[in-house]
Formats: sequence, C-alpha cells, structure tokens
Amino acid sequence: MIGFLRRFRGPVTASHLPAGLLPKTLVSAAAASKPSVAVFWDLDNKPPNSIPPYDAAVRLKLAVSSLGPVRFCVAYANHHAFRHVPTPVRAARAARRARDRREASHPSPEPYPCRICGRNFFARAKLVDHFHQIHEREQAKRLHRLDSARGGRRVRLAAQLALKMEKYEKASRELLVPRVGYGLADELRRAGVVVRTVEDRPEAADRALREHIVDTMDRGKIGCLVLVSDDSGFLGVLKEARMRCLKTVVVGDEGDGALKRCADANFSWKDVISGKARKEAASAVGKWKDKELLKRLEWTYDSDLKEIEDVFEGESEDGDDEDGRFGLVGNRWSKDSKPWWKLDSDSCDSNLR
Repeated sequence: MIGFLRRFRGPVTASHLPAGLLPKTLVSAAAASKPSVAVFWDLDNKPPNSIPPYDAAVRLKLAVSSLGPVRFCVAYANHHAFRHVPTPVRAARAARRARDRREASHPSPEPYPCRICGRNFFARAKLVDHFHQIHEREQAKRLHRLDSARGGRRVRLAAQLALKMEKYEKASRELLVPRVGYGLADELRRAGVVVRTVEDRPEAADRALREHIVDTMDRGKIGCLVLVSDDSGFLGVLKEARMRCLKTVVVGDEGDGALKRCADANFSWKDVISGKARKEAASAVGKWKDKELLKRLEWTYDSDLKEIEDVFEGESEDGDDEDGRFGLVGNRWSKDSKPWWKLDSDSCDSNLR
C-alpha cells in the first residue's frame, strides 16, 4: 500500500486509489461524480419530424442523462419552424379528414368516447363539435375565473381547478388540431425543454444559440456540452469548448460531418429515438474516466530532480569529492557545505584524542 502511494508526487485523492481500498461511500461518490450536462437544440436544423415532439424530447433527455445530470435543455428556432407542418403530419391529417367524410355517411361501428364527460359518438366529427360547444366553453370560464381572482383566493381556486384543467388539456391534445403548426413549442415545453423564439432573419437562431453556449461556458457551471445539430457553423464553438476542457457531444444525422469529427462523442438521431444512444453514452463516460486516470498516472518532468541527477553524474565522472566542496542544502546542492561522508562524529572523536 505504501509503495503504491509513493508513485504519486501530488496529493492522493479518491480517484487515485483502487475501488477495493476505498469505503463504500467513497466508491459510490466517485461513481456518481459525472459532469453536469447542458443541451442546446437547433430546431431550424434538426426538428423532430419522424416522431412526435414530446416523445423526441423525452428520449433525448433520457439519452443525455447517461452522460451526467442534465442542468438544462434549451431549443432555438425562428417563427417559421413553429408554423411549419412536416410532411408526415400533413399526410396524417389528410387521411383523418378523408376518414371523417366517410363516417358522415357510414358511421363507425366502434364509438368515440369523450375523454372528459364519457359520452360516446359514432362519428369523430360529432365528437369534435361536442368538444367545441361544451368543454371549450367550460375551459374558457375556468380561465376567466382564474384571471379575475387575486391573492390567496387565486391559489385556492387554481388548486381546485387543476385536475379539470389538466384533463381538458390532455383531451384537447388528442382530439383537436392546432391552429398554427403542429404544436411543436407546447409539446417541447411539456417535456421540460426551454423554447426560445428568434426573429425571422438568416442565421438568427444560430447566432443566438452560439451566444448562449459561450455565456454558459463563461459561467463555468457545466462539464459537458451536447449540441443537437448538423450545422458546421457551430464548429468554432465546439473547438472553444474543447479548449476549455469541456466534453462535447453532437447529435445529428450526418455520418461523418465536421461537428462529429471535432466532438468527443457523437450519436445519430435514429440511435436517440431507438434508445441505443443511452447505452453508448454510458460507455463514453467510462472511456472519459479511463483517459483522465491515465493522464494522472503519466510521468511529469521535475526540474529539481534533474539538477540532483546532474550533480551525481558529475561526481561519478570526476571521482570522489575529496575537497568537500559539494553538499545538499534543502533540495539543492551547494559547494560550501561539507561532504556527506564527513560526519560530525568524526570531528568529535579527533578532538577527544
């Protein structure tokens, strides 16, 4: 054990010792010490088109959580990204309208239940009309009551109506079609993603995202940067993050893009959706820890030790130092001190004689 500790010239920490020599509390603390993660999502470049936005955001956060505790997740886009409707969503809406037209003349054998009051309708169009006429008006009255209440009465009223409002919101997401876009911003916020809208100018979202990344790095509160984009314009920010000793991870679809070549780890969007990226993230953290341990064990040059070795080499070449001009003072050799082999006991013996 002592020989093991003598290999380290600096202070010995828990990371230097094997797991068998540490208490269980220290082992668990060392295993849990992961860098805090910040996720920056470029929605203009990488919108969630293949699956619903809520599911995409949840799976992304689950994959990133294997790298460390997620400090925050922010997404940037202009107004066009929230107004745009992807092709799969438009196709699903067209098929739904065609089915509603068929049900007008041939009712469905299976009823459509209302998720709020429980009434059954054999045509989806009638269910939508019922929802607009009854439940939308009830929700508008609840919101009006909340807006007019103040102080403690508002708090009590919000707690009283919370269950009904949540039930309405869940039913409206399943039944109603958003008037603008396909509910991208609302679904991402529901998944815990901070959504920020920028002006409809070229590269406005990229510029705002870069500024946010640099500001976060200046504060020094994260240890891992996750970028969801394939835009090579973020290459400079990624290089700056690596210069500041931050771990960088890129999520994108390009197999060998410029961002993925610069990052410490990269995942494809398909792997994030399938859940494969979560396992790959855990293995990437293990590789990072192994590299850090190897860096601590590397030999480093010490100038003081080099001077001592030079003195010993000079003595071996010139012969014994009979004049007694060299000696060790502190960590350095001095000419004024006497040789190490002339002890004080020798001088005392000569005086006694």
